[in-house]
Amino acid sequence: MNSNAIAAKQKADSAFLKKGVFIAIMSGITYGLYSGFLTYGMGVGIWADWYSETPSIAFSGFAITYILASLGSALNDSISGIWMLIKCGILGELGDWVRCLKTKPGLVMIICALIGGPIASTCYVAALQTGGSIIVPFAALNAAIGALIGHFVFKQKLSPIMVAGIILCLICAAVIGGTSFDGLGGPAMLGIGLALVCALGWGIESSVAGFGTTLIDYNIGITIRQVTSGIGNTIILLPLLCLIDGSGLNGFSLFGNALLDSSVIFFVISGLFAGLSYGFWYKGASMCGAALGMTCNGAYAFWSPFFIWIVCGVFGGWEGYALTPIQWIAAAVMIIGIAMVGDINPLNAFKKKEA
Repeated sequence: MNSNAIAAKQKADSAFLKKGVFIAIMSGITYGLYSGFLTYGMGVGIWADWYSETPSIAFSGFAITYILASLGSALNDSISGIWMLIKCGILGELGDWVRCLKTKPGLVMIICALIGGPIASTCYVAALQTGGSIIVPFAALNAAIGALIGHFVFKQKLSPIMVAGIILCLICAAVIGGTSFDGLGGPAMLGIGLALVCALGWGIESSVAGFGTTLIDYNIGITIRQVTSGIGNTIILLPLLCLIDGSGLNGFSLFGNALLDSSVIFFVISGLFAGLSYGFWYKGASMCGAALGMTCNGAYAFWSPFFIWIVCGVFGGWEGYALTPIQWIAAAVMIIGIAMVGDINPLNAFKKKEA
């Protein structure tokens, strides 16, 4: 191969990598937008009534914390699934999507969606409602948890850099949480606990889903995930939580009321960004590598609090959604920790590259 051909190939590889990094970065940004519009949607219209001190429906504490969170997650993921089905239809992939549901990789994606969707996503929404945006970096520990699961369950090697990254993520999370307990007390602790459950669910999902996404087109894989999550949340988890609550709440009735309320427009927006985020993550990781893709996506530890503050705090005028300076710094530093979990040495960025 002559020098011109080598130079052309290196240029093409570099352009491909940069495009993959950009797409992966967009996954974190769109996840932040999803979090912002979801949080705002659950604070206006009929949701404002449900969360008020004198709601039109008598909700127990359990219902306010868990049932409404499951309802918000169900509405968002169902609409997100519809968006992804529309995208598959435009791309002419609906037939492939149906066929993939019957395959082993498709089944793996369905199982992962049930873990990372109804369970983890509901915990994420509940954590946002109880603890605010300070819970996001704790949910972002899914990268560290996924690495640990991969090590102990799938015997994947943990390098010293990865171990250091896990420790750095935990330190940053502790700093963020430690500076929040005094101001928010019990709600913050509950929110952080729910965020950790969410991180566990997403960690399990990410450590297992790799098998399915290596054999399924990312558009089809994301559509399977979002549709499964929406259906699972709506017809399984939400009715189950209503049954556990024991106060006679009807999950399907609540879903219908939320769907017909004016606030649904914000769920239409959040559902679109949620689907795009997962799609960008899988696509970006396939182009720039899992480690770098996970790092770019993991920047939602910063982007989610940022956009929640922009949408709810700046435009919505709501108080309590801005992080303190030290929390912003810890959230940004946590991205470095996520990079290290991906076995990326940050010091390499300061080394002079050889031709």
